[in-house]
Amino acid sequence: MLKGLGHTVAKVRLYNPHDLSRCLDLELLVDAGSMYTWIKRGRLERLGIRPMGRRRFRTMENRIIEREIGEAVIECLGRRATTIVVFAEERDNEVLGLHALEGLGLEVDPVTKQLREVEAILAL
Repeated sequence: MLKGLGHTVAKVRLYNPHDLSRCLDLELLVDAGSMYTWIKRGRLERLGIRPMGRRRFRTMENRIIEREIGEAVIECLGRRATTIVVFAEERDNEVLGLHALEGLGLEVDPVTKQLREVEAILAL
């Protein structure tokens, strides 16, 4: 995991959930304001990850856009989880989103800006 300029960047490994021998190492900006993890379409296609649907998203500029989504296995800090990934287009940023963080049981430490294990997951 890297830290710089007040942002948190995490080293992750992304896997095809149907063939764990196919993986890709990435450094992603952690964005807890983004529900899902966004990865460039070409990278997901090279892993053999296929779209399973489409979702609408509201951008920071308050525009509504549509993107395809799929499933991937993500690994960070020795933890693995299945997560939803967005097929990001060329102008979209690649980010590690909240769904993946929660699935991995990780959070951003507000003081150090580094990822850490969640002390306990909320159960209701």
